Amino acid sequence: MNETIRKFGYPATMVADYAHWVVLLRPTQPTLGSLILAAKSDATAFPDLKPKAFAELAKVTAHLEGVLKKAVAPAKINYLMLMMVDPHVHFHVIPRYEGGRGFGGIEVTDAGWPKMPALGEVRELNPEETEKLIGWLRGWWPSGGR
Repeated sequence: MNETIRKFGYPATMVADYAHWVVLLRPTQPTLGSLILAAKSDATAFPDLKPKAFAELAKVTAHLEGVLKKAVAPAKINYLMLMMVDPHVHFHVIPRYEGGRGFGGIEVTDAGWPKMPALGEVRELNPEETEKLIGWLRGWWPSGGR
């Protein structure tokens, strides 16, 4: 795994694993169910990914969106490819909704709705909350994320 994936807490934050991609729970949650979708390669530019990674991206995003729609019922899903600090190809996947969403005592309000995500206004997860949300999301994932 590349350094960007490790920075976002891999393997402890892994929700789903694919041949060319990994889906991680975002350690800070601007909205409930916020994820990192990261390419496993060392590519630092989107067009540098291999064709097989692009092909698999369709499957991964279909799974990801299906899970988020069941889990948090977002009005929209934002994919942010920022790569300013963390250089390897990855997206911040932010489910968007008016108001708040919760699971297991973890409540998160979308402070930016209906405009840009408020990435500075986040719920920082402790290790127990991280584990709880990963288990919850994996429960919705095809094949449990594996």
